[in-house]
Amino acid sequence: MDPLADEAPSTPIEYEPVSVKDVLIEMKDTAELLIDLAYSAVLHRNEDLAREVLRLESRMDLLEMRGRMSLMMAARNPDDAEQLAPVLGIVAAADQISDAAGDIAKIVLEDIGLPDAMRAALPEAVETLVRGVVTTDSTYVARTLKDINLESETGVRVIALRRGTEWLLNPGPETTIEAEDVAFMRGPDAGIEEVYETMTGTPHEPPVIDKPDLPDLERAVDTIVLMKNLSELAVDLAYSSVLFDSEGLAEEVQNLEVEVDALESRFEAWTLQAAADAEDPVRLRGLIHLGSATEVISDAAVDISEGVFRDIDVHPVVRMAVEESDEIIARVVVEAGSELEGRTITDGMPETETTMSVIAIRRPEEGWLLVGDADADVRAGDVLIAKGTRTAAAAFDELSRG
Repeated sequence: MDPLADEAPSTPIEYEPVSVKDVLIEMKDTAELLIDLAYSAVLHRNEDLAREVLRLESRMDLLEMRGRMSLMMAARNPDDAEQLAPVLGIVAAADQISDAAGDIAKIVLEDIGLPDAMRAALPEAVETLVRGVVTTDSTYVARTLKDINLESETGVRVIALRRGTEWLLNPGPETTIEAEDVAFMRGPDAGIEEVYETMTGTPHEPPVIDKPDLPDLERAVDTIVLMKNLSELAVDLAYSSVLFDSEGLAEEVQNLEVEVDALESRFEAWTLQAAADAEDPVRLRGLIHLGSATEVISDAAVDISEGVFRDIDVHPVVRMAVEESDEIIARVVVEAGSELEGRTITDGMPETETTMSVIAIRRPEEGWLLVGDADADVRAGDVLIAKGTRTAAAAFDELSRG
């Protein structure tokens, strides 16, 4: 049965006077969630998550069409067309990301082929992502996330909600949980079990974990997790490079794309070698699909930032989207003798008074370090990617200077 049959994806789409700014913001958030859900569906062999990816992919198709219509209506002269061309590229790239995420989900739904023991090989640091339908008698119903205080008490975060065909992509403290909501939650196994049962009224039943049936499967899964994280970071930086007209961030997107390509190449070589030793090589076919889809995502991230390198002025509609952003991404290079040199970053926060949260470090001689995976000491020459407010970003830049 088609998991999207109730969504009527073939319904005709008519032009509506929607804000291009709002469409761009929703496409960005949708692309990031698609990547997260798609890879989680594969790593946890979860068909429910995979079906949600296809629903979200259908939503992205609608956003893409509305975005194209609005851009066509906004172009009134050659100057407008020149400024809007990169925005049209952003819309197309977001659709490429969506299609790639859908291809990843189909690895699970169409049983294209995955090692049986992938979840057993997951690193301990990888949190569980689950999908649950909120029951009518749940104690969370009609309460805000701030009131429930899930993250502080259990370590579990609600990363998205689906309410019928409506998606709430960035639920905040004032978001209210309603009965029949489809909730997407991420956190440690112990917290997930408690929250899932309270949400849904049924115990959480993790899949039976088989013993690894391939040599070095743990290393392969580590590579998948790293490709997922680097792809997510590339998409985030690509949008930020456009929104803030930052050539520095656009350069980091290209650096990430090179890194993902190298990982994908090594991952493909491992898959072919493992297939030679496997009893049923066809069971590994999905890993080839996964590597190819990952490369599509990182290439699409480069396409998003293309306008920055071509030195095309940012269209006013993009500036409007920036003005509504409470949080920005900054890139700084740590100079010798700066306040940041030698500081330890723990849980993303450096040992300074700045409120910037470091999400990644690029060391020219060593490659990328995702700070969420490990604490790190800052070295001179490090390129730091951090999130925070504009004021904090300015202060952070000053701290990086010698």
